[in-house]
Amino acid sequence: MTSHRPVMLDEMLDWLEPKDDGVYIDGTFGAGGYSRAILRAADCHVFAIDRDPSTKRFAEKLEQEFPDRFIWLLGNFCDMCSLVAMHGIREADGIVLDLGVSSMQIDMAERGFSFKQDGPLDMRMSQDGVSAADVINTASESELADIFYYYGEEKAARKIAHAITEARDAAPITRTHQLAHIIRSILPGNKSTKTDPSTRSFQGLRIHVNHEFEAIESGLKAAEGLLAPGGRLIVVTFHSLEDRIVKRFTHSRCGKLGEHSRHLPERQVAADVPSFFLPKPEKRIPSDEEIAANTRSRSATMRMMTRHKEPAK
Repeated sequence: MTSHRPVMLDEMLDWLEPKDDGVYIDGTFGAGGYSRAILRAADCHVFAIDRDPSTKRFAEKLEQEFPDRFIWLLGNFCDMCSLVAMHGIREADGIVLDLGVSSMQIDMAERGFSFKQDGPLDMRMSQDGVSAADVINTASESELADIFYYYGEEKAARKIAHAITEARDAAPITRTHQLAHIIRSILPGNKSTKTDPSTRSFQGLRIHVNHEFEAIESGLKAAEGLLAPGGRLIVVTFHSLEDRIVKRFTHSRCGKLGEHSRHLPERQVAADVPSFFLPKPEKRIPSDEEIAANTRSRSATMRMMTRHKEPAK
């Protein structure tokens, strides 16, 4: 199928504990690593969701290997309730969300996610809608600055936005290397961490193009309503902004209050009747061995929670 191994695969299975006849949802199918592992662990059913139509080729192999137990669905995980309802599913025993951009999307220059390879400035996970190039060439300077600052946590957001608007007056910005060159002309490289100056701005642009934070918030609420009593939810994040949203949601649903996050659409409050409870520890990170084998896993955080019997509010 693929040599790609998803982050913290063993930890995911250890917490999910797939059981025979169970129903599980892989909300971010990608290359299918989590789905395949769950299907192998128990005689269960897996509904895999992905907004990227190119992942269908991986799904077809799993459909052949597990013809009566695996179904692939094209769509966004925030719409999981309606997607699985079309197949008569009203409850799930477990849901897994591996957030962020997939390795295969990053590695494909033509998808335009990375500054490491030159390609069209696209970044659309679903391959439709407004592209990164559309945003870069039409958004106002203040809008671009907000995107880089709030979604990329880029301190030099205003300088970068100004440089972009000046550059696009001369010629449209349509390539990843074009944009990266403009950003690098404003920011010095960080030799101590070897972090490219474009990293934060590219992250912010990608999050904006794909409405990632809105999808996370909606997806968590959907999972809350779909999980059966005792059902387990696993969410893997890859940067602090994603993790902050997940932490705020889980703590509010477990009756805990925390600090307000500017990245959430609305302020969360502690639930009167908790809908989840958290294990101890409530999160896990990759082992040193995994990080050594897969450097992309170094920023990953896995949060786990179990559904209470009380209905979602």
